[in-house]
Amino acid sequence: MASFDLTGIQFVKKANVSPLTGAWVPGGEDDQECQNLVRTMLAEIRDGGEEVCKAYAEKLDNYTGPILLTEEEIEEQIKDIPDQDKADIDFMVEQVSMFAKETRSKITDWETDLGHGSVGGTKVVPVQTAGCYVPGGLYGYTATAAMTAATAKAAGVKNIICTAPSNKKTGKIHPTTLYGMKKAGATQILALGGIQGIGALAYGLFTGKEADIIVGPGNKFVAEAKRQLFGRVGIDQVAGPTEIMVIADETADPFIVATDLVSQAEHGPTSPAWLISTSSTLAEEVSRLVPELVAKLDADLASVGGTPATKSWPDFGEIIVVGSREEAVCISDRYAPEHLEILTSDLEYYHANLTNYGSLFLGEGSTVTHGDKASGPNHVLPTRRVARYTGGLSVEKFLKKLTWQKLSKESSKTIGVASARIARLEGMEGHARAADVRLEKFFPGEKFNLQPGGKM
Repeated sequence: MASFDLTGIQFVKKANVSPLTGAWVPGGEDDQECQNLVRTMLAEIRDGGEEVCKAYAEKLDNYTGPILLTEEEIEEQIKDIPDQDKADIDFMVEQVSMFAKETRSKITDWETDLGHGSVGGTKVVPVQTAGCYVPGGLYGYTATAAMTAATAKAAGVKNIICTAPSNKKTGKIHPTTLYGMKKAGATQILALGGIQGIGALAYGLFTGKEADIIVGPGNKFVAEAKRQLFGRVGIDQVAGPTEIMVIADETADPFIVATDLVSQAEHGPTSPAWLISTSSTLAEEVSRLVPELVAKLDADLASVGGTPATKSWPDFGEIIVVGSREEAVCISDRYAPEHLEILTSDLEYYHANLTNYGSLFLGEGSTVTHGDKASGPNHVLPTRRVARYTGGLSVEKFLKKLTWQKLSKESSKTIGVASARIARLEGMEGHARAADVRLEKFFPGEKFNLQPGGKM
């Protein structure tokens, strides 16, 4: 890993491992045991099909119910959802759909003049089948159902297959997740989680439709399964545990900063929460507040097992003090965080200069929670520095930009002649002759220089 100059950087709290101090890669790339397990299971699912998926669902999730849910089964499982919960989910789906449809409207077919009466362009078409993975072992990830399925629908995808594991409390897909899937546009729903869920989507099990692309977050086994299947299917990205970074100056409210860090640390025991500040006073106060807020959250959730933040903050929490906003940008871009909040007096500077993040939240009104749940932009975002080379899930992930060309006979005098010479320059005589025969047919008796290097 390339070194990073830490001169002048003060760690008020240092994580056990971070993008500054250790390997920070997605999926199971740095976990041989995970990699081998996923490879073995996918091979068994590929060869054994639906019965192997059912066996793994029973073994790993203690689930023996139906896999492909019927409309009647879905309606039965969602019938007791309170009206207020349905209304909130409806609002969320509307917001996500609105943002996705607006994005789609900006992506258009186009064509251009290639000269001599020839034209070429790009046609934008959706994939036929999208597989949407929605986590669900601990919580009901209703928002992920909306973020994946509604976005696929806005892109124009015909077959939207959602899959989620059974909830550990109920033994079924969480009813609000199920309602979210249905409302967002799922055409079929599978009750399968983990590697077996991803495998079923890729191999077209239970539905008879192989996914063209698989999207959605999950644990390291889900991420690794997507990574290994890439090529057979498209994927949105290989993700890791959720991340938050906050850049804050002396004008920020330390309680707000600390609360936001804890809000994302609760995702899991390996979810990092990072703060970069130009104010040592604020950094020290946040360092004092976060453990208090984690302890309170843990106590309030004692009846359901507490919060994973009791593990994630000590191990993966980090607070850094820098000397300038330029240093803050440099470190932030190194981390390429999934969620990046800016709580400073100069929001536009950071908006203009930051380049690596999944989604940016500018100002105190823009907490990650709003983006995670209901504001509109997608919450399926790159983690583990993947934001260096891609953005989050959007309608574009479900679209293919297909190029086309319609060349006139006249263009063979320019495009055709050049193509023949370049082909021979590369030693590809068969290619060259495909250009030659057109010149002979379209312009009988005319002579053309078809040899590289000026030879006739």
